[in-house]
Amino acid sequence: MTRRPPTRAAPGLGAVLAALCALPAAAEPQAVADPPEAGALKWGGCPGFMSEGCRIAVPHGDPAAPNADVFYPVPGGAEVPRHRRTSPERMVLVSGEMRATYHREDPVRLRPGTYARGPAEKPHSAACLSSEPCTLFIAFVEPIDAEAVPRH
Repeated sequence: MTRRPPTRAAPGLGAVLAALCALPAAAEPQAVADPPEAGALKWGGCPGFMSEGCRIAVPHGDPAAPNADVFYPVPGGAEVPRHRRTSPERMVLVSGEMRATYHREDPVRLRPGTYARGPAEKPHSAACLSSEPCTLFIAFVEPIDAEAVPRH
């Protein structure tokens, strides 16, 4: 049996290994809290079938990629045409009072702070019942899209 001589660690190897072990912690995503400063959000348009003046702001993500979040204000008294999306939606009504109607379901009333989930591909419409704008925060799982769905 041949014996190998003991190996010695290179000087500083312990420090390098310790630094490498710390890398995953440093690479973790950091929490973010963005204050709602006036003008900080960039607003864009909506698909052509949506109500005139429709706009969204994207505080997080890219609408063409998964996991984007948007603010979607609906003018007071306005209706959101019947449509569907390929992504499920997770929503919180920030302001106003809104009615949401999903295909073959009873309408639901949303008030500020109401959390709602909308399934993917299910046709739905909405109406802002208040005179003030209804603002929804919506978190999408898939890239954002919308397709008009006629009533039958």
